[in-house]
Amino acid sequence: MRYFLKRLGFLIFSIWAAMTLNFILPRMMPGNPALILFGRFQGKLPPQALKSMELEFGFSHAPMIIQYFQYLGNMVTGNWGISYTYFPLHVTSLIAQYLPWTIGAVGIATVFSAVIGTFLGIWIAWRRNGIMDRVLPIVTMFMQSIPYNWSSFVLLYIFGFSLSWLPMYHSYSANTTIGFNGPFISSVISHGILPVVTIFISGVSGWIIGMRSNMINTLGEDYVTFAEAKGVSPRRLIFSYAARNAMLPQITSIAIVLGSVVGGSILMEQVFSYQGIGFLLNNATSSEDYPLVQGIFLIIAIVTLVLNFVIDMLYSRLDPRVRTGGAN
Repeated sequence: MRYFLKRLGFLIFSIWAAMTLNFILPRMMPGNPALILFGRFQGKLPPQALKSMELEFGFSHAPMIIQYFQYLGNMVTGNWGISYTYFPLHVTSLIAQYLPWTIGAVGIATVFSAVIGTFLGIWIAWRRNGIMDRVLPIVTMFMQSIPYNWSSFVLLYIFGFSLSWLPMYHSYSANTTIGFNGPFISSVISHGILPVVTIFISGVSGWIIGMRSNMINTLGEDYVTFAEAKGVSPRRLIFSYAARNAMLPQITSIAIVLGSVVGGSILMEQVFSYQGIGFLLNNATSSEDYPLVQGIFLIIAIVTLVLNFVIDMLYSRLDPRVRTGGAN
């Protein structure tokens, strides 16, 4: 319980620090976002319109400390402002609309690559010096070394343009009715195959090589050798003795990778025109949509911190030494 409360307190402090930085950094930039937005109308609107726009978008001329506490209150209550680009939609509604697509595509691809890569690493470590141990890491490392955008374009050209097997852009067909129905689900799956495969190819090698290295080191430990000498079955020896301890560094890596799912999807979503949070962030940045950029950066920070907290809790269950702070 003490370890849990300590990590929970650190999580709350980290979220507060992220919110504070998210408040300070945009206000250190020169200029007034309302003036930038007002300038797009090239003076065609009367000067009184600027005041109306500032009120509409929530800008304040109050002292900075008052603005700060107003900002914290708005963040807690979910009032993250109105988007310039998608006016009159609120930032929270846009994030809620686009975020599930990123979690669905990038999250599934990341989990698949982690799970499959980990089990392949366990297998080739147990069968080390075999044909798969010599071939699989080299093949997957070669695939991972290919630039991400190049492999994306190759998949698009082969399966989208040449063979016309899979859609080339967007997350679903425009002529389908959004909802829990067969045509829409089928469209979502077909549009997500190429993005998921691309991310899987670029990430599975690291999981295979990492788990293989961890397993080989663990299999050389005295307690594994002793268990093998006692006649423990190979299946139990692999999973109950070796893999459980070898998997601990993998769990830490999963925390890091899953934390980058939300923010690390920008390139994929641009290549495939996939309407996720990375696609939305790119549009918001190019349009100087400050409230939307702030909201996306904040959700990225919160998701990363919460995922790391969950992994910390899981890690402490698998390795009790973490809770006690001891090495033995």
